[in-house]
Amino acid sequence: MLKKITLIGSGNVAHNLGHAFVDKGFEIVEVYSRTTKNAKQLAEKLTANYTSDLSKLNAKSDLYVIASRDDAIEKIAEQLNLINKLIVHTSGSVGIEVLQKASINYGSFYPLQTFTKSHLADVSQIPFCIEGNTEENKHNLIELANKLSNNVIEMDSVQRQKLHLAAVFTSNFANYMQVIAQDVCEEQEVDFDLLKPLIKEVYEKNSRSKAENNQTGPAKREDEFTMQKHLDLMKNDKEKQELYSLISSMIIKRFKK
Repeated sequence: MLKKITLIGSGNVAHNLGHAFVDKGFEIVEVYSRTTKNAKQLAEKLTANYTSDLSKLNAKSDLYVIASRDDAIEKIAEQLNLINKLIVHTSGSVGIEVLQKASINYGSFYPLQTFTKSHLADVSQIPFCIEGNTEENKHNLIELANKLSNNVIEMDSVQRQKLHLAAVFTSNFANYMQVIAQDVCEEQEVDFDLLKPLIKEVYEKNSRSKAENNQTGPAKREDEFTMQKHLDLMKNDKEKQELYSLISSMIIKRFKK
């Protein structure tokens, strides 16, 4: 049974997972961060020890969770010598093989959600994608994830990386479209809240059926008159024009009659 956990990282994911683990009765033994201040801040909230030196990481935990930037995971793993302790990362885009230098037992513990420190997510509703380099490790990680969430899936690294790509389109890119929409509204002193029922309706439709079936708009209709009007409205912003034209052309190609 995995009961004692070390968090390697102090950012959004570590913050949310740390609280979720503690809420379910797990012990956070230690928090590591490159900066002592960040490690201490999270550790105090979780009643844990802290360190900013990987070489001094404790050897008491059952599980070591790397919750850091994707491009730092391999570098961190190369500095660890956990021998036979179980180590995982929380990344959607990194394979588990980068952990093999740190320990003979390793895997992935990927929560499919966007996190912030200011708002603790309801972890029970978050999909957790699990991979282990052995059947025993996979079993232990699935058992752990089931303590946190009602939605646990076994998934290999390639599947997880493709899912992460889909998540970027669904979350990060979709959110940026709303950033642009807010800019457009603010330029004309129009209340962005007017668009919120539309945002909600799109989400609810896509929850009930495939997004492909719910595509609407001038590009779907191949309405050249309206699209040109929109481009004219953005004549002073070439970047927005290019983005609008690119997405419109892709929609036209996908749904061409």
